[in-house]
Amino acid sequence: MGRGRAKAKQVKVARQLKYNSGGTDLERLRDELGVKDSSNDDADDLNDELADRYADYADDYGDDDDGRSSGRR
Repeated sequence: MGRGRAKAKQVKVARQLKYNSGGTDLERLRDELGVKDSSNDDADDLNDELADRYADYADDYGDDDDGRSSGRR
């Protein structure tokens, strides 16, 4: 009969550890792995690339001078 209570307590503790472990210190992990923080540089490069693609798309599929579309559907 005592085994059921012990097992229930172990399950409770395991769930607490799994779901309520506090949190992960991402800065410390980044330092330990030796990863530099380049998220802003990557985002800027991506934005520039997307702007270039949009400009190319606008040039290819832009409206004619008289306001009608180029006939592509």
